[in-house]
Amino acid sequence: MMDRAARQQLYGEVVQRLSGALRAASLYSSAHPSVAEHIKAVLEAVQRLHRVEPAVLIGFIGGEVIADDAPLLAITTYRAELIRYMQALGINRVLLERGVTLEEIATFVQAVSKPSHPAGRSHDTDSVSDGDVDFIKLQHLRAGRIPVDTTAGRWGSSAVTVRQVYSGSIEAARMIWESTRVEGTPNAPAAHEAVEKLADAVERSQGLMIGLTGMKEHDEYTFTHMVNVSVLTMAQARALSIEGRQLRDLGLAALLHDIGKVRTPVEILNKPAALSQDEMAIVRRHPIDGAAILRASRDMPRLSAIVAFEHHLRWDGKGYPTGLRRGTINLATVLCGIADTYDAMRSLRTYQHAYPSDRIMAFMARKDGAPFDPHLVRRFIDLMGVYPPATTVRLTSGEVAVVIENDGPDPSRPTVKVLFDAAGERLEHAELRSLWRGEAAGHGNEDVGIDVTVDPATYRLDPLSYM
Repeated sequence: MMDRAARQQLYGEVVQRLSGALRAASLYSSAHPSVAEHIKAVLEAVQRLHRVEPAVLIGFIGGEVIADDAPLLAITTYRAELIRYMQALGINRVLLERGVTLEEIATFVQAVSKPSHPAGRSHDTDSVSDGDVDFIKLQHLRAGRIPVDTTAGRWGSSAVTVRQVYSGSIEAARMIWESTRVEGTPNAPAAHEAVEKLADAVERSQGLMIGLTGMKEHDEYTFTHMVNVSVLTMAQARALSIEGRQLRDLGLAALLHDIGKVRTPVEILNKPAALSQDEMAIVRRHPIDGAAILRASRDMPRLSAIVAFEHHLRWDGKGYPTGLRRGTINLATVLCGIADTYDAMRSLRTYQHAYPSDRIMAFMARKDGAPFDPHLVRRFIDLMGVYPPATTVRLTSGEVAVVIENDGPDPSRPTVKVLFDAAGERLEHAELRSLWRGEAAGHGNEDVGIDVTVDPATYRLDPLSYM
């Protein structure tokens, strides 16, 4: 039996895919390959949910997306445009039953994306006009109006958790990337809104946001990387007392640092083997392309173009664009470069193993990390710790714990929450312990530290739930 959180995640995926399909259909003709690709993605998402639910019912009610009798909070936050659009058409619910076909979803998407009749009615569909009206009525798919009780509290709070902000920002990054690829310019409102929410979350719950950047819950590297670099750059900036509008401009620049890659051929970006010299030369154009894209956007601060252009420049002149060496590199660029390198090294990709955080920190602290300002690297290690928040670790005592915060003078000895004893038995009550203070808790004078990082899935743990 699938729990509610898992069902809600599947419902959210259906809405995200549907939003992408409607956007693609509004930009292109029905025969365009991008439209077919998005519609196929909708069907695949619906079919995953149909394995546990006979019918998928999604509501657009009172400014929220409702599914499984509850608001999809992250979706509501980042799909306001979709909600307004559906409600303007008079559609406040979509029902997809088991057996729905690709053709039915295509008919629905075309009817809704380019309505030529009131309330989105299409001559390609059967329609009715009484009572609870179905503007679109197919064998396995119906969309239209239903009477709605919007009394206070009926659908719960609209508060958005930190975790939902992070997930929603990844979907916003996808939207920004796609708008840049198709239209040549980033979706500025989506970018500013995403960074505003990320900045608020970093200011409110920095440790938790840093922990989220280390989770492997999202598969698409490009969009997750965009968000992670933004979060880690803003966390560094706050440690330097950068706040307010400056913090958000810096976070926006970090979010868009790789946007020039929309002009890199996808077969090169996704190549599983090592790149040839010619292919590498093409990839290394992305800072120039990114700066050009962002300079042409009137809604982006100048800092975004600067960071996009500079983020692969290094103090020792070994970065790129090749042959360009500056006496001073913008502080925002340096912070973004540190975050970019760290997140790239810990991410599993087709051509690269994921490195554990302690090895990455050792690399960055050694002289082979010298392309970065050593003072700022030290501050980054102090901020993150050798073992960042939400890392699952085995202690030298044999116990298993989750890192909670790096609050001491030694970044390799954080405060942890011990969850399993040395025999592998789960503790009835988690035990908070400061390793740098030498709180061995029942081990006499034993100096307990961290032995190795471990996979939380081995212990069926959600590390964030303990923070």
